[in-house]
Amino acid sequence: MKSMLRSRLFEIEQESIAPIPAEARHGRSRELFTIWFGMNMTPLTVVTGATATTLLGLPMIASIIAIFLGHAIGGIAMALHAAQGPQLGVPQMLQARGQFGSRGASLIVAVAILMFVGYFSSNLIVSSDSIAALLPEANGTAMIIGCAVLSFIIAAFGYNLVRKVTALGAYVVGALVLVSFAGLLASGDFWAQMNHGEFTWTGFLAMLAIGIVWQLTYAPYVSDYSRYMPAKSGTKGAFWGTYLGCVTSSAVLMVLGAGVGIAVTGVDSMTGLHGLLGPVLGAAVLVGFALVAAAGNSVNAYCSALCALTLVETFISGWRPGIKARLVTSLVLHVLGVALALTAATSFASSYFSFLSVLLYVLIPWSAVNLVDYYVIRHGSYAVDEFYAADGGRYGRWNAGALAVFAIGVLAQVPFMATSFYTGVVAEAMGGIDIAWLVGLGVSSLVYIVIARTAPGLIRLDSEARFSSIEPQIHGK
Repeated sequence: MKSMLRSRLFEIEQESIAPIPAEARHGRSRELFTIWFGMNMTPLTVVTGATATTLLGLPMIASIIAIFLGHAIGGIAMALHAAQGPQLGVPQMLQARGQFGSRGASLIVAVAILMFVGYFSSNLIVSSDSIAALLPEANGTAMIIGCAVLSFIIAAFGYNLVRKVTALGAYVVGALVLVSFAGLLASGDFWAQMNHGEFTWTGFLAMLAIGIVWQLTYAPYVSDYSRYMPAKSGTKGAFWGTYLGCVTSSAVLMVLGAGVGIAVTGVDSMTGLHGLLGPVLGAAVLVGFALVAAAGNSVNAYCSALCALTLVETFISGWRPGIKARLVTSLVLHVLGVALALTAATSFASSYFSFLSVLLYVLIPWSAVNLVDYYVIRHGSYAVDEFYAADGGRYGRWNAGALAVFAIGVLAQVPFMATSFYTGVVAEAMGGIDIAWLVGLGVSSLVYIVIARTAPGLIRLDSEARFSSIEPQIHGK
């Protein structure tokens, strides 16, 4: 049995972006839990959480509430995307063809690739910084390249090894997180600074939005993992396994980051954590975080390769990418990620915060259209084979109606945006409070439903499309 498991782990994945056949389906909801629990066990999560008490200046209690509430809200939409995987058996971004058309979806896929590469390079930077906190004389470029090589090796084998490594990382870093919290709670500086900072609605809603976008940035690829689950398993397991794993780990680690940020000032979060834990435990935690983050970064690499293959396949009629195409694509994206990491390392904090903001504004309308179309209108009924048709099949090459809704959702957010490079008129009048994500979600959902009811031809609804409740999808078939 062990030898069979080992051979599966180190067997290069045969599937690419084609539907997963029934005989290749396997996995359980608890395995999805460990994948997404482990995925967030990285220094990047800690660094992002520190934003609450450092850049946004919130006191600790307000930070905790904003963090947990943001992740709990954003996780719902994210996990609803994951629940699509067992039924359709295709990567999430390829399924976008059902809403936007084969070529229309390529616009959304391109944004997803940008997101994946951005997260990949961000993880390279924070992994390198974690090691640099222990070994200041170490070559940063060499460490970033080394972390990328580890990620490439794991991603090259594909789904099974990526899943197993990420799950293992959940246990390793989970233990390190307990040690980290023990060190934080034993710190007198932490308790002395508990009420440091000032509650502002601007800061609170900004941290709330960070939690929401953190979850939503997983939405474009959660189905890449749940697509391997047996179709008969229904969607309940995919939803709860993904939701609980992703929300729990990300929220807990961000709370840790917020606590470190308030207890140790003047240094970055990982250096501060090292100082709190002492030389021995601190070194073990930082090295563990860095290694798990580098290995877990293969999740971003694997999914970015699927997205890139989806993008290319859109414009090459009849091409079905195989193993070689996936490996070459993964290598190119790793090189791109390393180049971006080396360029952005000098101004990481400010550029990363802006990166999160932009992603939020773009991903919200796509998520709204996808979820409304899947759950409310078509009830998960898609002709999957026609996703691959040269002419787009029944979904066409360009779904002008859905693309218009997407554009309206993005534009509707502009007056409500509050970023370091632009503040909309409404956000400025509200004292810098950013509710653009809420506006984008509401407007996109409402407009899409109105079009579906009044002018279904604009979004290419077929005769089988129908309005229905979300309830049957969440609770299984």
